[in-house]
Amino acid sequence: ISPAEIAFILKEAEVRIVFVANKDLYDRFREAFASVPSVQHVFSFDDIPEVKSWKTLASMKLAPDKHVIERIKGETLATIIYTSGTTGDPKGVMLSHNNIVSNVIDCMPYFSFAEKGAPALSFLPLNHIFEKMVTYIYLNAGISIYYAESMETIGENLKEVKPLVFTTVPRLLEKVFEKILAKGMELTGVKKALFFWALNLGKQYDNVNQGSAWYRLQLKLANKIIFNKWREALGGRVKAIVTGSAACQERLIRIFSAAGITIMEGYGLTETSPVVSVNRFESEGRRIGSIGPLITNVEVKLAADGEIITRGPNVMMGYYKRPELTAEVLQDGWFHTGDIGEWVEGKFLKITDRKKEIFKTSGGKYVAPQVVENKMKESPFIEQLIVVGPGKKFVSALIVPGFLSVRKYLADHNITAPESNRDLVRMPEVQDLIQKQIDKYNPGFSHVEQIKKFALLPAEWTIDSGELTPSLKVKRKVIYQKFEKQIEGMYEGVSI
Repeated sequence: ISPAEIAFILKEAEVRIVFVANKDLYDRFREAFASVPSVQHVFSFDDIPEVKSWKTLASMKLAPDKHVIERIKGETLATIIYTSGTTGDPKGVMLSHNNIVSNVIDCMPYFSFAEKGAPALSFLPLNHIFEKMVTYIYLNAGISIYYAESMETIGENLKEVKPLVFTTVPRLLEKVFEKILAKGMELTGVKKALFFWALNLGKQYDNVNQGSAWYRLQLKLANKIIFNKWREALGGRVKAIVTGSAACQERLIRIFSAAGITIMEGYGLTETSPVVSVNRFESEGRRIGSIGPLITNVEVKLAADGEIITRGPNVMMGYYKRPELTAEVLQDGWFHTGDIGEWVEGKFLKITDRKKEIFKTSGGKYVAPQVVENKMKESPFIEQLIVVGPGKKFVSALIVPGFLSVRKYLADHNITAPESNRDLVRMPEVQDLIQKQIDKYNPGFSHVEQIKKFALLPAEWTIDSGELTPSLKVKRKVIYQKFEKQIEGMYEGVSI
């Protein structure tokens, strides 16, 4: 999040007290704090000479508020959570105590696989409603919460804590799989053959159709000799990984599920506190490719254009200081999510795309980018990808290659790779490799959805560089602006 976004949020919410974790964050945002008239105090958790310590507050002796329960009702505002702003300025989502508590209570049964005292690892931002609400579930269920020391130490912390469950977002799950795949590619001979044999078995996994007796026997063997090492890398006890925030690749869900780790993919928004639906731990409550059945007390209907509209006790009070925007999305108690979906088997909800992200080509044909992007990212040689082409004759893509896999491929083919990624993406061999990946997946889409041109980028999109939100969702608007020259270059003098 940028200093400008922080300043915007502080000003709109008229924040009076700010807490910072460390000096790096204070130095980064101190000018933003100073620019907001309402900010009266800044406290830090680490010792910073020019900043008050949180211990000052902790040591204060305050008289107990005997009337707090009478004063704070279920419908009272509990928190204002600002959305990530993937398409514009952040919006302050007002959630009441009832909103959050109802979601906690209605989601509690889906964690029944975790006994009291079971360990959970937490590493997602607690300023987002997803991890915040799950934290309340853990506390209510008596599940022990261990907080990762940093994003860089998650691997070590998993082995140390040995969690039964943890929450994540698809981008981090992709990172875990990429590391596993990279180790597999380093193997040789029989070990390498066995690794990819197990991987191919995993890709075929379906929790509903368990396959032939021969397949089940092979999978059992793969779990003993290959997948057990995967589980050990995640601590050895993981039963379930709960994922949300963005669409998860079906391939990853199949592979991890085959390895004995249930992926509970769910769906929700900050505006819905957040959960609307989730795939259950039990097999009958899961369908790969869907975002699961609705949770208790939540309703969903599909509009004529497929937009998911929902209501329930979890739906927000509204957007802070944005009555017009609130009126646009909240109508007669129904919240218009902006997501396009469909029903699977009449019970399981499936997201097909974001309404605002669907675009028209110059020929008037609609393209849903997320479907194409998720499929293309199944290639180990494609790390990140965004489909572009609104108002253009054809669809193109900006691609960040999977540099580890690409460099391994070049080494295996006795091709000398340059040190810098900037030089690497210019290599004809790399351009050809990525083209082959696109040619592999393009036939699965209609002609208008197929990627006709692409541009390779030398650096990964990150939160710090501004292309990703704190929950690792792509900021399309930012990417369109930042790489405008590369996008226009794909359409100059080309007739397809």
